[in-house]
Amino acid sequence: MNLKFYLKYILVLSVIFGSFYSCSIAKHIPEDERLYTGARLIIKSDSIIKNEDGLRATLESVMGPEPNSKFLGMYPGLYYYYKNQKEHPGFINRWLYKKFGEKPVYQSDVETFDVEDLLLNRLENRGFFYSKASSNVVESGKKASVTYTVNVPKPYRMATFQLDSLPAPIYGAIQTLVESSPFTKGMRFDLNAMKLERLRMDTQLKRKGYYNFDDSFLIFEADTNRYDNKHFDLFLKLKKAVPRKATVPYKIASINIYPNYETSDSLQTEFIRYNEKNYIQKEVFLKPKYLDPFIKLKEGTLYNPDTSRNTARRLSTIGAYKFVNIQYKEIDTLVTDSLGLLEANIYLSPLNKRAFMAELQVVTKSNNFTGPALALTYSNRNVFGGGETYNTTLKVGYEAQVGGEKSLGDSSLEFGLKNELIFPRVIFPFKINDDFFQYSIPKTKTSISVDYLDRTKLYTLLSGTALFGYVWDANRYVTHQINPISVSYTDLVNSTPEFEDILSENPFLRRSFEQQFISGLTYSFTYNELVDTQRTHQKYLNFTLDVAGNSISLFGKEETPNSPKTFLGLEYVQYAKADVDIRYHFNFGKEQTIAARLFAGYGLAYGNSDVVPFVKQYYAGGPYSVRAFRIRSLGPGTYNAVQDTNNTSDNFFDKTGNVRLEANLEYRFPIVSFFKGAIFADAGNIWNTTENPIFDGKDKFSGDFISQLGMGAGVGLRVDIQSFVIRFDLAAPFHDPSLPKGERFNFDVSKPILNFAIGYPF
Repeated sequence: MNLKFYLKYILVLSVIFGSFYSCSIAKHIPEDERLYTGARLIIKSDSIIKNEDGLRATLESVMGPEPNSKFLGMYPGLYYYYKNQKEHPGFINRWLYKKFGEKPVYQSDVETFDVEDLLLNRLENRGFFYSKASSNVVESGKKASVTYTVNVPKPYRMATFQLDSLPAPIYGAIQTLVESSPFTKGMRFDLNAMKLERLRMDTQLKRKGYYNFDDSFLIFEADTNRYDNKHFDLFLKLKKAVPRKATVPYKIASINIYPNYETSDSLQTEFIRYNEKNYIQKEVFLKPKYLDPFIKLKEGTLYNPDTSRNTARRLSTIGAYKFVNIQYKEIDTLVTDSLGLLEANIYLSPLNKRAFMAELQVVTKSNNFTGPALALTYSNRNVFGGGETYNTTLKVGYEAQVGGEKSLGDSSLEFGLKNELIFPRVIFPFKINDDFFQYSIPKTKTSISVDYLDRTKLYTLLSGTALFGYVWDANRYVTHQINPISVSYTDLVNSTPEFEDILSENPFLRRSFEQQFISGLTYSFTYNELVDTQRTHQKYLNFTLDVAGNSISLFGKEETPNSPKTFLGLEYVQYAKADVDIRYHFNFGKEQTIAARLFAGYGLAYGNSDVVPFVKQYYAGGPYSVRAFRIRSLGPGTYNAVQDTNNTSDNFFDKTGNVRLEANLEYRFPIVSFFKGAIFADAGNIWNTTENPIFDGKDKFSGDFISQLGMGAGVGLRVDIQSFVIRFDLAAPFHDPSLPKGERFNFDVSKPILNFAIGYPF
């Protein structure tokens, strides 16, 4: 049977069921009623209408009410409503009505005269004065619809825009805004544009110190008396009885900061004057010299709400406060004819100094490894009186391989201890001007961590890491993170004979485990529009650079000729690695999103290293990659471990490379309540730029890389509760690069892969 047959089959079924539903619904419609099926709009004009589609959309938005929704010619929501009207509808019908039911919309619910008035109102608001609107009800059996017709004449257009007489000093401020107005000669009369212009002027005036001004004080007046050709003069005025204090700018006369404010406290004993600000507190909670850089308000400057919001946001990033409240008080006795004075009060309510958090996690990792983990964190805020935060975390986790074929090392036990100290300022040998960081002040992060990993029947790994770096927001969307000091050391303290056999078969893998000392620099740039959830188009870009071994190579020593250099007796790594992650979200309809992602990464080993360290190499497959393949089961290149009779090792370790390319496309939609659905397709793979002998040259990156991409598609179910997402994705491959050419395209749905993860994949 071909596609044409299926389409005909679906069409016949639609007609049959549509007729059935229509008949079953028609008998429930009251005798004196007709089901309202909607309205259409006819626009007649004696001139060309610019942006007619936009005008039509505006007019159609008032043509209520909305008719009952249809699906393939049927009214399922209405059907469930009528079924629920029975004396004993039953549990199923009550549930279906609650989820999908709709009350009927009848012809009597349509107020055509009210709609005509709304149509005329919207036309006049857009300059189409003296328009006409009419309606015609079309009846057909037990159904009825309405056709609205509007006759649109030539619109009125602006000839001049000028400012009426106003008191000083606000006249000069508004005159400047009028000169920069987007209003131009010949523009059509548009009430909505005038409302937006009032808001723009109000915002700009507030930034110039007009603390008591409000956009409702402004009024536009149009005069058509001078013209006979549908033109008008537009005048901007102040309404009558506008208070005098709204027409003068305000200056900040004093700034009072309460670093340890509690609403129950009325007595503040300590008063410190620092950098033209008053710090008032019972005892020194946060030292003024550390708090002052976060405050952008200055005595003697004009009031500006942007500066106030910026100050509040900066103070909230310290991490020591749960509430930041900035209030202004007018000093009425000092108000002059041309200037008002304000007192700024900044109330800061601290968080509890000490906190303890226990977190039970479900971890999903490589090769279907799943298991519980318990993390215990102790936090001490404002350790040294400068807003510093100290965190210490103890983590215990157990993982076991679930699903798939069991292999060596099918379980592991992990212990970890991490100590972190965060300074809400720049710790640097030289002083950096705070004005350089207008949006936010960088945080200095330092951490030391130790991890113990016991992989049963394979190895025991002991590793330590030390970091020193900075993170800051350049603006709402851009974040920089740089770690000039990043040192890690890994010691393979125990290795079983089975693991030694694996290393013996793969010299590249052995080499990646031998060089355990990594000292380098990492930098990350992130541009993230996903923070604006209301955007239709959202973009995301992350670039990460990881360079190791350059600085330390200056002190390296060659113990024996032609051997790798060492530092303090440790063989160190040299490599450079760069990643680019690009994402795009298109939001439409009701909670519907098309999400796309591109990822490219490359690692280069040089100098003291022949291969990028194992922990820094790329792998493909899994819940955050190509979901139709298990983690680390895809690639490298066209390699197929099943067909390789010479490789008896556990290929969990082999499936890595120094090149990774990946693309993902996903359609996300709501199902019911907090259940969300997805349909997705993924493509990607990993390669090596230097052939690993164990792969017989099949892992080498070449110009034929597109034909070597692993591809898959599937469906997903997500439980999304207030941004906490539990995700299940079921996927199957339709292009497997490990198969011979000509056999790679095969949508194998017989053995799908189920992915479980926390959070969205991208």
